[in-house]
Amino acid sequence: MSSNLSPAGGQTTEALPVAPSLGPALVEARVPPERSLVDARVVFICGLSILVALVAGVVAQLLTRLIGLCTNLSFYGRLSTAFVSPADNKLGPLVVLVPVGGAIVVGLMARYGSAAIRGHGIPEAMEQVLLNKSRIPARITLLKPLSAAIAIGTGGPFGAEGPIIATGGALGSLLGQFLHTTAAERKTLLAAGAAAGMTATFGSPVAAVLLAVELLLFELRPRSLIPVALAAAAATAVRIAFVGTATAFAMPNIVQPSESALAAYIALGALVGIVAVGVTKAVYAIEDLFEHLPIHWMWWPAIGAVAVGVCGYFVPRTLGVGYDNIDAILSARVAGEALLSLAAVKLISWSISLGSGTSGGTLAPLFTIGGGLGALLGQVVASAFPHLGIDVRIAALVGMAAMFAGASRALLASVVFAFETTRQPMGLLPLLGGCSAAFLFSCLLMRNTIMTEKIARRGVRVPGEYAADFLDQITAGLAASKPVVTLKADDAVEQVRAWIATHGAGTTHQGFPVVDARGELVGVVTRRDLLGGEAGCVRDLIRRPVAVAFEDSSLREAADHMVHEGVGRLPVVSRAAPRSLVGIITRSDLLAAHRRRLEETHVAEQSIDWRRLVGGS
Repeated sequence: MSSNLSPAGGQTTEALPVAPSLGPALVEARVPPERSLVDARVVFICGLSILVALVAGVVAQLLTRLIGLCTNLSFYGRLSTAFVSPADNKLGPLVVLVPVGGAIVVGLMARYGSAAIRGHGIPEAMEQVLLNKSRIPARITLLKPLSAAIAIGTGGPFGAEGPIIATGGALGSLLGQFLHTTAAERKTLLAAGAAAGMTATFGSPVAAVLLAVELLLFELRPRSLIPVALAAAAATAVRIAFVGTATAFAMPNIVQPSESALAAYIALGALVGIVAVGVTKAVYAIEDLFEHLPIHWMWWPAIGAVAVGVCGYFVPRTLGVGYDNIDAILSARVAGEALLSLAAVKLISWSISLGSGTSGGTLAPLFTIGGGLGALLGQVVASAFPHLGIDVRIAALVGMAAMFAGASRALLASVVFAFETTRQPMGLLPLLGGCSAAFLFSCLLMRNTIMTEKIARRGVRVPGEYAADFLDQITAGLAASKPVVTLKADDAVEQVRAWIATHGAGTTHQGFPVVDARGELVGVVTRRDLLGGEAGCVRDLIRRPVAVAFEDSSLREAADHMVHEGVGRLPVVSRAAPRSLVGIITRSDLLAAHRRRLEETHVAEQSIDWRRLVGGS
């Protein structure tokens, strides 16, 4: 028995021509498909992404004009689609009624249309990606922008970008569903539409791609990155056709900051990041308070709108999207008490309204609050320490981006967004330092973000890190168990059963590669096959073509192949000699491969020779 059941090891016998007499295993051997970065299908998705982007770009312009129409009708009683601020209205105390009326309409739309229109859109899109295979109902494509236009046009303190991003994502998802794409392809189309929506609003294609990667794709792969990037480029062309090439926020040119100023901007970013944590917690604390109200949630937006109206009466500039406020802050045209009241009252108005569950975006309010806070801190530091050379405009820019970085943890998107919307290259270094500091403190002080807290409360786990797949870095040949316990194809089944009963009772093997007289692979049988009561030889128990992995296949390919074939083990063979058995991969081997990853992140307890560190003997 020992000669028939001995380990096969890593044999190097040259492969022979496969003949039908060798059984089904080698005639139709199943091997892992070779993964490629892109293929013809990716080209097809790229085409669809560009189409989605073109439509989303036009929809963004239509939504902007619809908001303008609602604003003009509600605050000025005129028919016009011009995008205007509600701050110059002459309604007096009656201004309180305008946001309330809009909120009642939004509440009715959410109650009888779709509750998914509530909120600022990005968390809802994330939830569809994570739980619903990126399927967004078709009615959201219409109801979300319409509800947002009403909410913002009647004074809601939100940005138009959130609803536009959500609408673009819905367009991508809808097209993917119509064409019966895979869940991964729908996710790419959804992200492409969302990136196109953001680009069409702010003219920030690179930031839009980064935002899609950090908040929607949860990956950085060519097959998803390329379509999203092309969509952002296409949406930029649409924006240029409608509004030209001007930056989203006008900002005077700035100069390279000094070393001391740079350090101050990084410290400023850290402070703003801490405030961003407080802002996030305040928004959800208010949302929790609304949950305890003894009335239907349909009426909550109207209650929140009372605060919007009161705030708008005392500080009119808090009404509406407030893109002009961001311009004024970044240009240092507003300072002192006016700046403090704008930032503080905007925070109160926006947090109460958003907590009530109405429809609107978060980016513009966060930029206003963060920019105002940054400018205020910059003014204080510049006054107290004039030798540092603090530029209040750079402080505002860092505060704006750091607030979003701290609240959303979209670090790279925040840095690049602030650059693209102002085109101030001298601000890149302060932005990188300040946003990184805000990101650091956000991670230290807050478990979830303003984008993920809502869905995390529903039990959805949102990826917070995007790392290279460790299994993709190890080859099957390196991780395979060796030597391999094999069975001879012509051995009697009764003989093998006897061996298992006496010598193999303690083994954990649940499957055995079967080799012929030359030691070459024929197939695989399981312990269940052997103990099933059938007679004959081992070859007769081979039921299906053998699934194998090549020794140069990655463990990720091997694991995917196991799932696809529904097996718990794969013989590992040489690509040059596909019947030469090199080893075997089991589920335990896949888990064991992670030991190296854990070791690389584990800090070993070692005694430190301080004398060596300081150069002593």
